[in-house]
Amino acid sequence: MRNAGNDREQQAKSAATWIITLAETAIFLLVWTIYYNSRVFETHRAAGAAVSLLVYLGIYCSAATLYRACKISAYPVGETILSQLLAFGLADLVLYIEACLIANRYLSLLPGLAAAALQILAVTAWAVGAKTWFIKKIPPRRTLIIYGSDDVDEFCRKLKHKYSHLFSITETINCRLPVEEQLKKIDENETVILYETAYGIRTGLMSYLVNEKKTFYITPRISDIVIQGFDRRHLIDTPLLKYQYAKDNRRNCVSKRVLDLAVSLTGILILSPVVLITMLAIRLEDGGDIFFKQKRYTKDWKTFEILKFRSMVMDAEKDGKARPCTAGDDRITRVGRIIRRFRIDEIPQLFNVVKGDMSIVGPRPERVEHVHAYVKELPEFAYRLRVKGGLTGYAQIYGKYNTSAYDKLRLDLLYIENQSIWMDLKMILLTIKVLFIPESTEGFSEERSRQMGEPKKAEGSAEGTGEELI
Repeated sequence: MRNAGNDREQQAKSAATWIITLAETAIFLLVWTIYYNSRVFETHRAAGAAVSLLVYLGIYCSAATLYRACKISAYPVGETILSQLLAFGLADLVLYIEACLIANRYLSLLPGLAAAALQILAVTAWAVGAKTWFIKKIPPRRTLIIYGSDDVDEFCRKLKHKYSHLFSITETINCRLPVEEQLKKIDENETVILYETAYGIRTGLMSYLVNEKKTFYITPRISDIVIQGFDRRHLIDTPLLKYQYAKDNRRNCVSKRVLDLAVSLTGILILSPVVLITMLAIRLEDGGDIFFKQKRYTKDWKTFEILKFRSMVMDAEKDGKARPCTAGDDRITRVGRIIRRFRIDEIPQLFNVVKGDMSIVGPRPERVEHVHAYVKELPEFAYRLRVKGGLTGYAQIYGKYNTSAYDKLRLDLLYIENQSIWMDLKMILLTIKVLFIPESTEGFSEERSRQMGEPKKAEGSAEGTGEELI
């Protein structure tokens, strides 16, 4: 029954993906054939339409995969529609440029806009319908959480808030309970989440879960992520793993610097009108400074002054105490709320990138006071300082402003150990989507703001197990 339920869910997801892909492609092909193909191609119109269709499908499917535009079960309807809009919008734009280049002139945008309007209607109907069907027909999985960290309640709260239609939490039990009791609870559930469990306990439970073919998830330890930076080697008949310092490779460093300059200079040029309007708005609101500077740490513990548009009142920390922004913070100005909502306050950091203080993609550089507090409680946090800080990064895309220090570290390590130029390009494209998701700018709660110097440490973390980071 368990496998049948999983098969049904996968079949439903596959069917939904095929439906929207065919619908979006059919709308494109209709408008392309009726208008652009007939006006652009003088000969070989059938071949031209076929090639254009293949190009469109390639771009759309790649972008849909990147933005996870068909994850109807995991994401809210609004986010699914946004992801689809970015996917087919990118494909439509590339094909329009192709048509203009072939015709050697600007072509009317109206047919393309009509196609986009039809695609938006189709996507909206599909997303709402598919989500409604999924919730009605696919029941949430009975889920057991085995935990080894005291903050499991907060984890459960987040899980229920966003994924109650996927997971029905039946019980949470401590990983220190007798093994027999844990195995009995596992047998009673379809899905198991091992949340911050100690290493030895986790290994035994994973073995049992695999043998029972249970669906299960684990929260990775620091060493689990760092090992992704190793490469396979063989010493005669003995397999070895050798750590690769890919991030320190000179060729990679040069390529990354070229990408940084290309993206930052292009961004400065395109966004210059936004910069001028923002500067004027800040000055007119209260007559204070336009820019805000703050010391941050970057690669090898070097400090630099990060540049931002001022979004808070002047002297927001005049008492000298570092206070992170909280939800509904009254220090934020009216202009500040707008520019923070759309990340406009971050635009001046493009000049930090040009100067070489930052990269476009990398771990977000933290303020000096926070880094010292984090490292005191979580020494592994210093690992982020092995690479240059970034304007955007893995933690900014997959986390939120108020994500805990430990979770930020794990997210950033996933980037550090897998970084490449292609991954940087992926992160840049994903950032476009994040700009339109307000949840990612959510501030700290008042309680979390007071606990900034107390980052979470998992019970199964390196400290206390004798395990080294590398």
